[in-house]
Amino acid sequence: MPEPRESEKAITKRAEDYGRWYTDVIAAAELADHSPVRGCMVIRPHGYAIWEAIQRALDRMIKKTGHQNAYFPLFIPESFLKKEAQHVEGFAPHCAVVTHGGGQKLEEALYVRPTSETIMYTMFAKWIQSWRDLPLLINQWANVVRWELRTRLFLRTCEFLWQEGHTAHATAEEADAEARKMCGVYRTFAEEFMALPVVSGSKSEAERFAGAETTYCIEGLMQDGKALQAGTSHFLGQNFAKAFDVKFQTQDGQLAHVWQTSWGVSTRLVGALIMAHSDDTGLVLPPKLAPIPVAIVPIWKGDEERKATLGAANDLAGKLEGAGVENVKVDDREGLRPGAKYFDWERRGVPLRVEIGPKDLAKSQVMLVRRDTGAKSPAPAAEGPARVRALLDEIQKGLFDRAKSHRDAHTFSTDRYDDFKKRIEEAPGFYALRWCGSGKCEAEIKEETQATLRVIPFDSKPDPGPCVKCGANAPGKRAYFARAY
Repeated sequence: MPEPRESEKAITKRAEDYGRWYTDVIAAAELADHSPVRGCMVIRPHGYAIWEAIQRALDRMIKKTGHQNAYFPLFIPESFLKKEAQHVEGFAPHCAVVTHGGGQKLEEALYVRPTSETIMYTMFAKWIQSWRDLPLLINQWANVVRWELRTRLFLRTCEFLWQEGHTAHATAEEADAEARKMCGVYRTFAEEFMALPVVSGSKSEAERFAGAETTYCIEGLMQDGKALQAGTSHFLGQNFAKAFDVKFQTQDGQLAHVWQTSWGVSTRLVGALIMAHSDDTGLVLPPKLAPIPVAIVPIWKGDEERKATLGAANDLAGKLEGAGVENVKVDDREGLRPGAKYFDWERRGVPLRVEIGPKDLAKSQVMLVRRDTGAKSPAPAAEGPARVRALLDEIQKGLFDRAKSHRDAHTFSTDRYDDFKKRIEEAPGFYALRWCGSGKCEAEIKEETQATLRVIPFDSKPDPGPCVKCGANAPGKRAYFARAY
């Protein structure tokens, strides 16, 4: 007998092997595949459609804040990267370098874009002359390359897709407010579109972006209790402005360096969707980001039933499109039993399935089946569009509520280091710990527990007391530690 396709093979249960389950879901849903180039991935049409849905929604949000899209070169001269010492030190080990082109050795090596600060800010120095040119608000959708040794589809690959925003401002206060605002945009997107509750706040000095004064972030908690950094926003201060001589004439005629930000999210968000919501059957997607939110499956035996059920399915699809539910799929494939079609749509994460068979036609109804809970409910055919829209909203909210309940149930607080070391082994999750701010304590916690400081939340209150590691005074907010992807 022929070998089953990857999409037909059994999916490993989460409780047995979470990592294998993750890759099985990707294969079963036909989201991506490993590339012949080590560490890179091929994003398949269904996976890319999810990325396009993310891109469309987030691009609208970014533009509403006044940013414009542009595009900058993939190749960056080596001398550009070396202008900002912290930046090159942070990225050099992960860079791919081009030394030959057109059959000849290049006079200067070119780095394949790991991030675009250096190439962008060279142009900013040309474009910015006066305070009237500020703020400059630029966003780019692009690919980047970072040579990773250990890769995992969507979460960490040598090449990935992302957006990167870069802005220049007249004052530090304006730039920091911009970085915080964009972190807020990411949080809103994650929670309202991805149905992913996140914790937003600042990173520690050790976890900051190379060359930044402050890094803000959003952190989500996956079903296995590990954290995932879902987006970052950086207040860069004037470090890059000074390195690339980005100056402007102030209103009083003085020359000053601009204050800058950068911020970005990537195809890692597709991995977050998989790990936050999917189950042992396959992919589960929130309706707002599902390429196909509704699949209608007509059920028939013989030409007469086929004509009647397919006609009803197409009629419902048209009404749904008219009601604002886009990309509805009518499954009219021949030679497949209904059960095989159900199986296919479940694995691909379609939020809602509508079944229409001869018995449903006789009762003037349709059968609605939720992907997230498996619940089936009949609805009068006349009410189909309204019921479908209401159910999609319920599914979106239900996924968020379920993910939030999971996160809250796996967020802990402790003041004893021995207790923390034991509990993180038995119950992974977010651990709110008092931390003195010492890099030494942070490094020792990471070495001894494999937990890193993920975020110091914006919305938590100061809780002074002894540092969980060294016992010294920790006057600030509790920091969230977790094992992470």
